[in-house]
Amino acid sequence: MSCDLCSAFAALYGRTPDGEWMAPGRVNLIGEHTDYNDGFVLPMALHLGVRAAVARRTDDRLRVASRQQRGVIEIEADRLTQAAVRGWAAYPAGVIWALRQAGHAVGGYDFVFDGDLPAEAGLSSSAAIECVTALAVSELADLALDRATLALLAQRAENEFVGVPTGIMDQFASLLCTADHALLLDARSLEREQLPLPLDRNGLALLIVDTAAPRRLTDGDYASRRRACAEAAHALSVSSLRDVPLTGLDAALCSLPEGELPRRVRHVVTENARVLGAAALLRAGQIDRLGPLLNASHASLRDDYDVSSLELDVAVEAAIHAGALGARLTGAGFGGCAIALVPQELADNVAMAVEHAFDQRRLAAPRSFTATAATGARGHVSHG
Repeated sequence: MSCDLCSAFAALYGRTPDGEWMAPGRVNLIGEHTDYNDGFVLPMALHLGVRAAVARRTDDRLRVASRQQRGVIEIEADRLTQAAVRGWAAYPAGVIWALRQAGHAVGGYDFVFDGDLPAEAGLSSSAAIECVTALAVSELADLALDRATLALLAQRAENEFVGVPTGIMDQFASLLCTADHALLLDARSLEREQLPLPLDRNGLALLIVDTAAPRRLTDGDYASRRRACAEAAHALSVSSLRDVPLTGLDAALCSLPEGELPRRVRHVVTENARVLGAAALLRAGQIDRLGPLLNASHASLRDDYDVSSLELDVAVEAAIHAGALGARLTGAGFGGCAIALVPQELADNVAMAVEHAFDQRRLAAPRSFTATAATGARGHVSHG
């Protein structure tokens, strides 16, 4: 156990935790706004994430604290409702609620969380909180739940308790990714494949640019995209946009009324094709050929799905002009992060070019770092 988190736990609760766990954030290589359309995504886990020191209680009281927040939030597990818990604490509380709703007799716990993911960056800090909570409680309560089940419960917590209608990608990435691989996930069947992502061996780096533009998914933009996709699927008489084939896209678009729906459909259908194309390249060991797919994904998200921003567009354009093989926004958009696939020797130059472009536009300074494909959530119950 890490001394700093264990000490913080002891200072708050006057005892040592029963264990410590970590769940990573994620960055999505390609496949945006496809998971809630039963499509395909290709994320990888980050080396950054959320840690939690946790101890069982003999009652049903939950106590949650964060090293990034003041105070301890307390609530009875049998009184968990959406209205009863607000803010960041709703994520771990929602997981406890989801486990209890699923019939698991989980009682009270003390939590202290810590994290090193940039806030509001679109790197799935919320899913990391959910997943580290789910894994810790599952192991402490001996629930013997597999990780796919934990991911689905964490998603239910975010959808129904927190009230954010996300797809399943973030939770699956945080719990199921493996080191030096990207996770190809079929959001309909939940079939998955670990695809090799040996960036170092190919002389490449994945640069993440945090634009410092905040994301606000609860403001309705994300939900409106989901509603538009559902409306379009109904109009096309398919269960989801996953069922619109690329070869039938033109006919599908012609059958829809003018407005936003054809553009939303075009993005989802072509993005699914791009994910499958990227997966084929990774299987073939041709990581250096991903660039055009990344660029096309960003253009589609910008022009057809309307989820980019000035900061994201500036970051992508500057990165490409500075030598990136390809770049795109990552995550839901509306701010957050962009990624750029770059030759390792150009990583610093690309990062500086993005900073210069932001400065020229008088935008808040971005923060850039290179990412490695890390392993999923992990931890242990202490026996000492």
